[in-house]
Amino acid sequence: MSVTRFAPAKVNLYLHVGPPLPDGRHPLDSLVVFAGDAGDVVTATSADALSLTIAGPFSAGLTVGDDNLVMRAARLLADHAGTAPRAALHLEKNLPIASGIGGGSTDAAAALHALNTLWNAQADVDDLARLSAQLGADLPACVYARTAMMRGTGEQTEPVAFPALHAVLANPGVEAATGAVYRTFDAMKLGAPFGTTGTPPGDAAAARAWLSRQRNDLEAPALQVAPLIGDVLSLLKARAPGALVRMSGSGATCFVLVNNAVAAAALASEVAAARPDWWVRATTLG
Repeated sequence: MSVTRFAPAKVNLYLHVGPPLPDGRHPLDSLVVFAGDAGDVVTATSADALSLTIAGPFSAGLTVGDDNLVMRAARLLADHAGTAPRAALHLEKNLPIASGIGGGSTDAAAALHALNTLWNAQADVDDLARLSAQLGADLPACVYARTAMMRGTGEQTEPVAFPALHAVLANPGVEAATGAVYRTFDAMKLGAPFGTTGTPPGDAAAARAWLSRQRNDLEAPALQVAPLIGDVLSLLKARAPGALVRMSGSGATCFVLVNNAVAAAALASEVAAARPDWWVRATTLG
């Protein structure tokens, strides 16, 4: 028996970050959405032991050992279900690594869903979300894979109604490790206490205007860690004047919002032609 699950890219449409708490974590306020057709794929097949193979355009450099987040998710669910961790896991890695779009987290979330079915563990999505929080603050959001406000230190998710948005994602092929970006954020003494942004409007035009008033507080430190992010932001702004252009998460992936799928496809083709060494995708968010 085999079970396959899609692991969609997670995009932070905005990300407000406060100063570090005593435990070193940071308070967050973010709106997260998921890409409809840009992501990785996880397949779990019945086997006598637990194993992981990885293929795909971004498989190089990833390890298949116990420290891999997909393997950790598998063992966590097996312990929870009281079953032996037996499955041959395969990850098709289509998303850039350390790219600010939740690759490792969304892969682990997809593995939890696939193994829950394969092992008949009978955990509902809320059970999986609670369990996944042990692996990382943004795992619950990826388990639900729905548009949500993410608050606290990332562990608080609240689903919200938000219009689907057409976008182009672009990554310059450099890693922006989350830990390095946050360490730079702290070294730059960035972050100030903030209030929550409230519930976003459901109307498309109002939603875009609302988003334009937000920001990504990790952009400045990410530019220090991976200066090529600046090239992505500049090119997207030049190719789509007046559109909302922003970095996602801790980078290095950036996005631009456009009016429709045709515009997204055309812009993605333009950007890919201008920078064939970049990862570029047109997609729908939400």
